[in-house]
Amino acid sequence: MKKLFFGIALLALAIAVPIPTMAGVNVNINIPLPPLVFPAPPDVIVIPDSGDVYVVPDIDAELFFWNGWWWRPWEGRWYRSHYYDRGWGYYSMVPSFYFDIDPGWRGYYRDHNWNGHPWNYERIPHQQLHQNWKSWKNERHWERQGTWGVQDYKPRPQKQRQELRQQRQQQYQQRPEVQKQRQSQIQQQKQQPRVQQQQQHQEKVLQHRQEQKPQFQKQQPRENVQRQQKQPQVQQQKHSQPQGKPERGEKEKQDRR
Repeated sequence: MKKLFFGIALLALAIAVPIPTMAGVNVNINIPLPPLVFPAPPDVIVIPDSGDVYVVPDIDAELFFWNGWWWRPWEGRWYRSHYYDRGWGYYSMVPSFYFDIDPGWRGYYRDHNWNGHPWNYERIPHQQLHQNWKSWKNERHWERQGTWGVQDYKPRPQKQRQELRQQRQQQYQQRPEVQKQRQSQIQQQKQQPRVQQQQQHQEKVLQHRQEQKPQFQKQQPRENVQRQQKQPQVQQQKHSQPQGKPERGEKEKQDRR
């Protein structure tokens, strides 16, 4: 039932708002995603070569923190919230930070080894993250350190990072859940012209009714004027009849004469 309700809500949203205008727009609707249960606010770690992207490492789902938002993918779509466990809103694009993340980060975390180098990552408590993330971002704290806790590690050149981003984008598009959502969007785009035609037809009908309504109102005063013109004629006829007859006293005087 949740999936059915969610699909109906998204279809209604796609009908009301054209897909091209939704690009990059966060829809502020609380989506009932499967809950992530935490006994306490989760700790995070910062991912090497990602700038300032944080991830919750001790859960099976992907849960990131970046630029003041919590980010979560689910069934080929992305959602974000200011809270790690509620208030999710649909985000119509893949967040830009995601392709800077090495897909093997979870295995590196488990082995304490990042691409062949010992990785002494730092666990950051939830409260410390929210108090410092903005200053760390402005000061480029993790980039200035350069190693993110990885011993003898040298960040990749910019050209190599761009190539990796492209490869990760292609790999992401091949995911079954992403392809499924892409097909659903294509179907919605095909249905969109029909919906627009129906809306245009309804607008024409409404406009036609509005144009006919003033004409009826204009005709109404003319009928009133005609009625007003007829009434004085009737009154004049009533007053004119007594004037033609002589009074009784005058008739008797004429007879005597």
